[in-house]
Amino acid sequence: MKKKALSDFTKEEIGQLFPIEISPYDSNWPKLYEEEKQLIEKNVNPSLFSRIEHFGSTSVPGLSSKNTIDILLAVEFEDNLSHRIIEQMQKIGYDFNWQNEGTNTHMVFIKGYDPENPKQQTYHIHAAPESHSLWNRIYFRDYLIKHPEVAQRYEELKKSLANKYKHERVAYRIAKTDFVKEITDKSLLDL
Repeated sequence: MKKKALSDFTKEEIGQLFPIEISPYDSNWPKLYEEEKQLIEKNVNPSLFSRIEHFGSTSVPGLSSKNTIDILLAVEFEDNLSHRIIEQMQKIGYDFNWQNEGTNTHMVFIKGYDPENPKQQTYHIHAAPESHSLWNRIYFRDYLIKHPEVAQRYEELKKSLANKYKHERVAYRIAKTDFVKEITDKSLLDL
């Protein structure tokens, strides 16, 4: 019998298999990012992307987080290029989909979601041109690093929301939106 792919599961099944769990900061997260960055640089044609960054909570020293390494990849949305990067990312174990956040559609690559081994390391790569609003998340990251008291507020919010939306990954992400937007807007004023 063929193994069921992640895309074959419903959102509810995924929520049960991979609940939202906030872990204390792990000093190994930057190392995991660097290893994954090297894997991408070694296996994806450098003409297909122009920049790669660690972002999200695992990139903020001391901040508790889901144990997922979030990576930003600067790519252009051109049919031929998009097709080639999808193929090359799939060869290193990534599944692909488009994520639509209102008018802010971008590419998402995920790895590590194995229903038979749900506790393994996961990776999310969000890919878009550097002019895309997705790249403002770098400013959010940097603001949290510079303002530990704000990072602490964010951690408390995430823990609260993780309890409330433990098995609802999309609802958890959406519930953080107002805070992320508020802090991102503040960070852009500091530029």
